[in-house]
Parts: sequence; structure tokens; C-alpha cells
Amino acid sequence: MQNLSRHISFPRLLILGASSVIGSSWIYTNGIFFDKYGAGGEIFGFMLATLITVLASLSFAELSSIFPRSGGPVVYSYLAFGKRWGFATGWAILGAYLSALSFYVTASSMLLATLVPQISTGPGYTIAGAHVSLMELAIGVAFTLFIFALNVRGTKLTAGVQAVLFIGLVILGGLLIITGFSQGSVHNFWPAFAAGSTPWANVVRFVLPAMTFLTGWEVVTILAEEAAMPPRKIGKAVVGAILLAASYYIVVLLASAWVYPWEKTATFSMGSITAFTAAGFPLLGTAAYLIAFLGLLTSFIGLFTAAPRLILSLARAGLLPPQFAKINEKHNTPVNATVLVLVFAVGFGWLGKGAMTYFLDLGGFFVAMAWAITAAALWRIRQTYPTLNGGFRLKRLWPSLLGGLLAILIAVATLYPKSPVALAWPTEYIMLAVWLGLGLLFYWLGRREHQPQDVALHHLLGEQEFTRLINVKEQEKTE
Repeated sequence: MQNLSRHISFPRLLILGASSVIGSSWIYTNGIFFDKYGAGGEIFGFMLATLITVLASLSFAELSSIFPRSGGPVVYSYLAFGKRWGFATGWAILGAYLSALSFYVTASSMLLATLVPQISTGPGYTIAGAHVSLMELAIGVAFTLFIFALNVRGTKLTAGVQAVLFIGLVILGGLLIITGFSQGSVHNFWPAFAAGSTPWANVVRFVLPAMTFLTGWEVVTILAEEAAMPPRKIGKAVVGAILLAASYYIVVLLASAWVYPWEKTATFSMGSITAFTAAGFPLLGTAAYLIAFLGLLTSFIGLFTAAPRLILSLARAGLLPPQFAKINEKHNTPVNATVLVLVFAVGFGWLGKGAMTYFLDLGGFFVAMAWAITAAALWRIRQTYPTLNGGFRLKRLWPSLLGGLLAILIAVATLYPKSPVALAWPTEYIMLAVWLGLGLLFYWLGRREHQPQDVALHHLLGEQEFTRLINVKEQEKTE
């Protein structure tokens, strides 16, 4: 079984994780979320979601230091619970990433349409009450093909591109933050909730969208096989990526609520972009637009890099056809898996901007499920292999288990129709059923390719890690 080469440094892995989290829509959809939940609902909701995310990430951090292999969570859940849960975990995260990638297919042309409105007009079709022009679709597909071509050439190139784009995000975000807090007023932000609303409920309601915005840090564990560093640093990069990205979100959004009354921003279709312009800083409005565009690029590239490696991991274990485990020797890339991601992204992306909210909500559900399973996997692996230690080891398991419990509660709440975070009936339930049905179909069709557990673990872990696992198991038997 072919292995991926190690060449990603710690700073670049940290940047890959953080930049994969920072997307585009958060900078302009805050107008919509300010209207629904108030500025406090979104900003404090982000803080609560960050806490849940960090707690959930602790299991990923420890396990990635023990098993620095491609596919991360697939490896952990397979070792802990066997092939069914290994497949379920991989399929859940893949669903979250493809939801985001499908969102970006649409978002790329939608962003350009704010500059060139003609893009949104002309012949096309209507889905979920939103018109999708053929020009929009063509631009989105062309943009996706560009990201695909970039990823085919390997992580050496994509990591370098991400580093440059991330520096751009930091510079532009810094300009918004400095101006927002120096020229704005706390009275524009406070009171942070609409009169008559229930603050705690608004904060809780925003947690699910916030978790979707915070998706992407799992990239660090999924790319662990290509990380050239001591394993314990991979665990640090997991948590660091979340804190870096979440801080960026929260401080920039707070600056936009500081610089201009959030109640007025709540009426803007382009949120912070329009808010800075209306506050008398048109150049910073342009900067906010550029943040949206750069965030689109970084998240698109990062998730498009990670998704094929999830497929690679599933194929290594025989849970998907072995053709998807093929690695291009020249670029060190899982080329067939990357093509499959392209097909899925474009295949769902044609649903257009009317489905953007659906993609966000479904992504939140899939992510919550994967986080919960991985937290349980750490507990199981600790019970089975108590001496395994990759250098990043939690003193207590309860924080990661609490994160997993909160994640599963959120996932269950999305399925309960009367909960504040429920999926939209019937569209989102149908989309969820389609993805789960596809997963069951793939699993059933590939059942003849399923490998004995020891063989699958050998392929998932590689020779070195598998031998270490066997040695630990034998040592614990003799003690």
C-alpha cells in the first residue's frame, strides 16, 4: 500500500488548519444572522461553539499524535469500533466537507455577481426559490476546476498557496479590527440583542451554523501522514488552528458591530462589507469583500485537499473501491479520490444559492456526529491500549467526552422538529437521507472488498504504526 511523503512543517500545518476553517460567507451573512439572533447571538454563539469545538477536538489532538496517518478519524474509529463505525465516521466528515465544497461552488459566482450583477441574470433554472443562471453555474464549475487542478499537484503547492493567502487574511482583518475599535463605539454593539428577544435562546440557536463555520480544523489530522514534525506537535496544531480561526471570526465580527450600529447592519444583504462602507470607510468595505474572496479560496483549497484523503483512507481499509487508494507518484496525490471529490462537489453545487443554507445546516449535523464518534473512539482506545502515547496526552478524558456528548446532543437536536436547531422540513431531511442512502449503497456494493480487520488496520496504519500497535498489545498481555 502506497504511503504519502512527509513534507509539511508545523507553521504550514497550523496555517492549513486555520485557513481551512476561515471561509467566506461569515463576513457578509452576519447581516442575516444579526437580524435573526442579534449581534450578541452571533458573537456569543461563536464563543460557545468555539468552546464545544475545542473540547471535541481534544480527542482528535491526542489520537492524531498516536496515529499520524492520512484520514485521521477514519483510522481512529476503525481501530476502536470496527469497519462499520470507521466507514460511518469517514462518510460523515466527507458529507460535511462536500456540503461546504458544494456551498463554495455557488458562493464563488455569487461573490463575483456583487461586482458584475449581469452574472446572476440570463437563462437558467430555479431551485428552492432562487434563480440560478447558467453563467453563475459555469463560473462556479470553472472555479472548482481551478481548485481541483491546484490540488492534483499536491500539498507542497497547496500549503504554500495557503500560507500566502492566510497572510493576506491577517493583514486585511487587522485593518478592519484596528479601524472598527478605534473609530467605532460600544454603543453600536450594546445592547447586543433585539428588544423582546431571549438572549440565551438566540446564542444557542446560532451554535449549529457556528459549528459549520468552524469546520475544517480536522484537516490537520487528515493530513497528519504528510506532517514532518514530532507527533505531539500535530495535536498542538489541531487545537491551535481552532483558536486561531475562531479568534479571527469573533474579533472581526465584533469590530464590524463596533464600527456601525448592528441593527442597521442587520438590514444589509452583504453584512460587514456594507457596514464598513456605510460607516464612512469604503476602502475597508472593499477589504471586507477581499476577506470573503480570500476566505473562499483558503477554505475551498483546504477542504478539497482533505476530502480525497478521507476517501483514500476508506479505500485503504477496503471500505471503498481500491482504485481510490491510488497515489500519483509524481505529485504524491490520491488522484482518483480527488477526481471523485470534484464529481461530488459539482454534482451537488448545481443546486445553487437557494441551497446554501441547506448545505450549512447539513454540514453542522455531519460534523457533530463525527466529533462524537471520535471522542468515543479515544475512550475505547484508552481502555484497550492504555500505554499508547504519542506525546499529546490528556491528563483527564472528561473534557473530550464532554465535547463529544455536547456534539451528539446537537446532532440529535437537529433531527427533532421542534428544537431551535432543527433541520428544515422536508428539504434538509431529504438531502440527509440521500447522503446516508449513498453511503449505505457504497458500503453494500463494496462488501466483497471488505478486508479482515488486521489487514485493514495494517493498510490504514502503515507498517511502522501497525508494528508498534502489535508490540504494545503483546507487551500489555505479558504485564
